[in-house]
Amino acid sequence: GLAVFASLLEYAGDYKGKNPRFGGGAHWWDVLGTWDGWWYLQVAEHGYSPSLVRLGGDGLFTVQQNSVAFFPLYPALIRMVSETTGLGLYGSGILVSVVFSFVAAAGIFAVVRLVAGARAGTVAAGLWAVAPGAGVEWAVYSESLFVAIAAWACYAVMTKRWVAAGLLAFTAGLNRPTSAVLIGAVGLAALVTLARPASRREHGIRGPVYAMVVAPLGLLSYIAWVGYSTGEATAYFTLQREGWAHFFDYGAYTLDVLRNLAVGKGDYVFAFSTPDLLSVQLVLALPFLIALMLRKKPPLVLVAYTLATIITVLGTQQMFGNTMRYLLPAFPLLLAPAAALARLKLPSLAVFFTTAALASGWYAHYVIFELGVP
Repeated sequence: GLAVFASLLEYAGDYKGKNPRFGGGAHWWDVLGTWDGWWYLQVAEHGYSPSLVRLGGDGLFTVQQNSVAFFPLYPALIRMVSETTGLGLYGSGILVSVVFSFVAAAGIFAVVRLVAGARAGTVAAGLWAVAPGAGVEWAVYSESLFVAIAAWACYAVMTKRWVAAGLLAFTAGLNRPTSAVLIGAVGLAALVTLARPASRREHGIRGPVYAMVVAPLGLLSYIAWVGYSTGEATAYFTLQREGWAHFFDYGAYTLDVLRNLAVGKGDYVFAFSTPDLLSVQLVLALPFLIALMLRKKPPLVLVAYTLATIITVLGTQQMFGNTMRYLLPAFPLLLAPAAALARLKLPSLAVFFTTAALASGWYAHYVIFELGVP
C-alpha cells in the first residue's frame, strides 16, 4: 500500500508545489509528516505554549489553533526516540508509528484469537493493515500507538488482568481525546464484574476498582493541565470547537453530509468529494458490520468500546472524509469478516490481500493525504 501511495504521489507530482505543512515537501515521504504530523513534530521539538487567542468575528474559527490540542504521549515518544537513537524527529515519528503498528497488529490478533481462533486473529490483523484510513498507520500520526494501547487494554480486560487494563487505559488518556471510549469500556466491564457475585468472588474487588479509578486519570489530568495553563477550565474543549470546529453535535453534521451527498451537492463544511463518498460507503456498511460482530457474541468490553467509538465519530462535527481514519480504532468490527475469511485456503487469501494491499495504496493512503485532509 505504501509503495502504491509513493508511486501515485510521484505520478501526480502535486505534493511538490504544496506547502510543506499542508501535504507538501521535497520528497514523497515528506507528505507523511504533514497536516497533523506537523503539529506532533512541533510539540516534539518545542513543547507546548498553552494559550487561547481570540480571533474575533463570528466565522467558523474564532480561536487561534494551538498545539495543546494534540496530546503529549506520541510526541514525547518521538522526542525520546530521537534523543536516544540520533534520528531526526521526522524519522523518529515514523519509527514510533511503524513499531506500534506491529504492536497494534499483535494486540488485534490476541483479541480476535480469544473469540474466533488464531487464524481469524491473523486475518483480522491483515484487514486492519488494509482498512480504509490505514495510510496513517505508517505516518507521523498517533493512530498506531492508540490502537496498540486499546487492543491490549481490551485483551487485559478479557483475560481479567485489571491492573494492566487500568494502566493501559490511563496511558491511552495521554494519547488521544477519544481515549474516553476506551476508558468508559474498561470502567463498564469492571463495574459489571463487581456487580455479579460470582465474578466478584472469582476476581476479587481490588483489581476492577483499581481499573475504574486509574483509567480516567490520564485524560482528566491532561485536560485539567490545559485548563490550568490557559486560565480557562474548559480551554481544551473551546480550542477544539472554535479552533478546529470539532465538537459533539449528536450527529447533526453527519446527517447534513449524508443528505447533501445523496442529492449530489457539496453544501456542507469540510467538503472533499472523493474521501466523503468513500466514507459514506463505510458508514452504510456499519449496521451490517455491527450486526455481524454481535452475532459472534464478543465480550462486553469489545461491544462497548466499538459502539462508543462509532457514536463518538458519527456524533461529532469533524471532517467527514476522515471518518475512515477516525474509525480505524474500531478494530472489533473486523471480527466477523476475519472469521469468514479465515475459512478460505491460503491461495485465496493471498489473492485477496494482495489485491487489497494494492488498492489500499489509493483508498487508504492517497485519497486521505492528497484528495482530502487527514
